[in-house]
This record gives sequence, structure tokens and C-alpha cells, in this order.
Amino acid sequence: MSTMIQRYSARERSNHWVVAIAFILAGLSGLALFHPAFFFLTNLFGGGPWTRILHPFIGVVLFLFFMAMAVRFWGRNRFIPADREWRKRIKDVLCNRDQGLPEVGKYNAGQKILFWVMVVSIPVLLISGIVIWQPWFAPFFPIGLLRVAVVVHALAAWIMILGI
Repeated sequence: MSTMIQRYSARERSNHWVVAIAFILAGLSGLALFHPAFFFLTNLFGGGPWTRILHPFIGVVLFLFFMAMAVRFWGRNRFIPADREWRKRIKDVLCNRDQGLPEVGKYNAGQKILFWVMVVSIPVLLISGIVIWQPWFAPFFPIGLLRVAVVVHALAAWIMILGI
């Protein structure tokens, strides 16, 4: 009999790995499309045209698998009063002084903040991405909305990248 405690099931771990890999691939392909200085990253995806083709599909995979994961972890990522105290003591957390810190449950306040940033950012990325997805959907939207969607998409992506 094993004395190990299973924190996550194999299904949860697999889902998390798909999300993590899709996040990295979407981030790298997105950076390649974002600025010419990162264009060399298109080599990872078979060149510029393939990067442009694959990026939206990777984003859809990220959205679907993250939402499946978010539904499962939703309840454990609700903020509780101890999270406020944990945030006030962030300096102690960063200095690895854990004596006297409040009990946090399965996730600490930092993990919960990142969860909620992703719960907001990933749907924003999907919606803005659909608006700017050439040649499939973009022609159906006015140019003003396309311009706003590009900026919103870039901001949401940077928030997620900085959060991770």
C-alpha cells in the first residue's frame, strides 16, 4: 500500500499539460506574429505562413482544455478571508518565512489570482482572436473593431505571459 498522497488525478495532470503546452506554443507563435524581432520563432512552426495558420487553432485548444480544467477547479479557487491575510504577508511568503502564515487550503492566494487572471484572459483572447482570425472571420467585422481586437488581444496575451 502506497503512503503517497495523490494531489491530482492522471486526468487532471494530463489536462494541465495540454494547457501548458498549448500556452507555450500559442505564446511563441503569438510573439512571432506580434513583432518582427521575434519572427525567428516562426521556424518552430514551419515558417511564417504555418505560424499564422496554426496559432488560432492552438488558441482554440488552449481555450477548450483550460475551460475544462477551470470548471473542475472553480470551487477551490474562490477567495476566502485567509487569502487577504496571505496577500498582506506576501513578503514573508517570498522570503520563505512560513511560520504564522494563515492556512491556505489547496491553493494559496497567488495561485488563485493567477487562476482568475486566466479565467478572464483566455476567453478574451478567444473572442478577440476570432475577430482578427484571417481569412475566416475578420472580413465580417468593421476595421475599427479589428483594430480594437488586435490591441485587446495583445494586452490580454501580455497579461497572461507576465502572470505566468
